[in-house]
Amino acid sequence: MRKPSRLVSIVAMVAVSFLSWTAPAGAQRREMQLLSDAETEHTIRTMARPIFQAAGIDAESVNIVLVNDRTLNAFVAGGQNIFIHTGLLLQTDAAQLLGVVAHETGHIAGGHLVRGSDAMETAFLSSLVGMGIGIIGGIASRNAGAGMAGMMLGQHMAERNFLSFSRGQESSADQAGLSYMERAGVSASGLLTFLDKLGAEEPLTTDREAAYARTHPLTRERLDSVRSFVERSRNTGRALPADVVEHYQRIQAKLYAYLEPQGALNRYRADDQSIVARYGRAYAYFRRGEVMRALPLVDGLIQQEPKNGFFHELKGDLMLQNGRAPDAVAPYRKAIELAPDSAPIRVSLAHALLEQNNAKVADEAIRNLQVAAKTQQGQSTFLWRLMAQAYALKGNDGMVAYASAEEAFARGDVPVARFQAERAERLLPAGSPGWLRAQDIRGQVDKPRKP
Repeated sequence: MRKPSRLVSIVAMVAVSFLSWTAPAGAQRREMQLLSDAETEHTIRTMARPIFQAAGIDAESVNIVLVNDRTLNAFVAGGQNIFIHTGLLLQTDAAQLLGVVAHETGHIAGGHLVRGSDAMETAFLSSLVGMGIGIIGGIASRNAGAGMAGMMLGQHMAERNFLSFSRGQESSADQAGLSYMERAGVSASGLLTFLDKLGAEEPLTTDREAAYARTHPLTRERLDSVRSFVERSRNTGRALPADVVEHYQRIQAKLYAYLEPQGALNRYRADDQSIVARYGRAYAYFRRGEVMRALPLVDGLIQQEPKNGFFHELKGDLMLQNGRAPDAVAPYRKAIELAPDSAPIRVSLAHALLEQNNAKVADEAIRNLQVAAKTQQGQSTFLWRLMAQAYALKGNDGMVAYASAEEAFARGDVPVARFQAERAERLLPAGSPGWLRAQDIRGQVDKPRKP
């Protein structure tokens, strides 16, 4: 939703698009909202990197996807995609979260994925992850919108439809996760305390509240096995590095401020001058649209940690939200210099550049969008909308048609995707990259559907 005098807060929940499947007749349907935040995903991946490496998995190939759900839950789906509920992030410490991630890594390495009744659901969910769900949102707010953005899809597509939750597989994932933590030099005590907590709460919770217990059935044998391992592990008693704990607390503060800005202001009071508290307050003010109260806090954070790209990103967001797109460019450029692999920041920079409606900046916008498209597998509708805008500034009608075809294809609009792809083929030189991709899109949308 838009405010009369300025852009809506760019951390507002934005439905990038609505892609869903028809639920079976009589089935109760819930919507699952996926969130994405580059800093949160980067922090979790960095924390878990030693575990992924111990499992023989490339950390960069693992997608961390946030689910806006207050329950304690995590699951894997569609390949190397770990879905983590916001409730799990807010109710665990760093060691417990690592224990859960190690367990879920055991599912990935063990191949504990099942083919659902319709294999297309698995492929579809994988493609959603590739879209960079919510990262490059902001269609309604006209903001590429760093920070948290959201997307909805049917809950029935997830969790039980993708994993087999047999006791044997849960025990196997436990053992694999424990071995990965041991090899990585990480204490498994966090997994034990998490399972103990889950076991203690399970009799008191409803089926809805006990999501992790429901999808990861606990047994006394599992608990005893993990406890026995912890008792003999050489890593027991080894604390996580202080910087790891603090960075986890930072993303918790950011997430809490996003979900409950007033609650965050009550929790992270003005007399607390820690980075975690100031970051929480800054993000809460940002979430409330109080840019001028957030800005001094962000400037102070940048002064204290000038090489933190995510602090510069937040400053760019504040400028862009406040209608000061030219002033957002420098912070975004600095953020990209410090975090060059962050696709959302590149899209935000392109957005800030294009808001100036100046053909002189179109090439810089296009370069950043092209890098972001490769990182996010090119499937963001907003990214391609910006790409079309940039090429329009350059007067390149063929590439405008191509980018518009990509946008329509990403949102599932088959007639428009076909029309724009055919138009791009007519306007672009035969054999050029855009012409070839337009052919690919037309071929995809013209594929006969399976009965």
